[in-house]
Amino acid sequence: MKVEDAIQRVFSLVKVLVALYTLVLVLVILMHNQPSLFANKATANDSWSPRNINTDLGDSREDRLAKYGYEVITQSSRYIGPLAEAGNRYAGNNLSCQNCHLEGGTKRGSASFVGVANRFPQFRGRENKMGTLAERINGCMERSMNGKALPENSLEMQAMIAYMKWLSTDVPAEREAEYKGFVKVVLPEAKADPVLGKAVFVKHCQTCHMADGQGQRPDPNGPYVYPPLWGTDTYNHGAGMHRVITAAQFIKGNMPHLQATWDNPILSDEEAYHVAAYINSMGRAQKSNPGTDFPDKKLKPVSTPYGPWTDSFSSEQHKYGPFQPIMAFYEREFGIKKGK
Repeated sequence: MKVEDAIQRVFSLVKVLVALYTLVLVLVILMHNQPSLFANKATANDSWSPRNINTDLGDSREDRLAKYGYEVITQSSRYIGPLAEAGNRYAGNNLSCQNCHLEGGTKRGSASFVGVANRFPQFRGRENKMGTLAERINGCMERSMNGKALPENSLEMQAMIAYMKWLSTDVPAEREAEYKGFVKVVLPEAKADPVLGKAVFVKHCQTCHMADGQGQRPDPNGPYVYPPLWGTDTYNHGAGMHRVITAAQFIKGNMPHLQATWDNPILSDEEAYHVAAYINSMGRAQKSNPGTDFPDKKLKPVSTPYGPWTDSFSSEQHKYGPFQPIMAFYEREFGIKKGK
């Protein structure tokens, strides 16, 4: 090799090394001065949290409407229930929406409102059609709130929708998925047992919900601190929470209150399953015309405790299980994986 060629190669290598050094130096300076440009997406989303009604609201018309929606959701009885002005009483009990949608609808595993507005319109098997967010709210009004539909053009309906849209804005897609639905429960291959459930209730639940299941409401003109779980002032038998599987999922991720979370449940799957059976074995208001639910009966959730069904399983088994044989039947006969 000629000396000139060797020198040229060394010179070229030096130029490459200088360029790499310069690039690294520029990146270090940028990372120091503009760290957000290099933030790992997952890391950024790890620090994300739902909007806070006390700190993140502005003063626009939509923000003020969302604020009122929060008030309706956290004090429903006062604004649209038995304590409301005559003519504005749509809820038939004194529950607040946040008795199920905890922490104003911002808690994971409690049918959170975070991202919910982004999923509508959506198909609902209970009506067998595409439905709006307002129609979904009215489903709760007629079942969980044991009342009647709220006019879609009412201030309260528009306010609740504004609040849900506000909570659904700028939510990272992967975080939105985390806030959807309930904690999953592995169902025991046995019937849910109200007797076993009562023991769980006494140990973990009655301190807040009381031995008679009627909850705590220190101010008779205010909301429940802990809601009733059966009787005349709670959800009726057409509500989703009257299904043992749905109730078990909610209970596992959220109860006992202020202790259980999605990531750190207190009750086992079996305990949640049995206590859900105990709660739903107790008397409550009956929704009118439940037979019209799920026009396509094949779409009816396996744990719906009222008929009619398209199978030959008993009402007892639809209410308490074991649910695996029913699930297997629908998958085998119709190719449908039955859920909650």
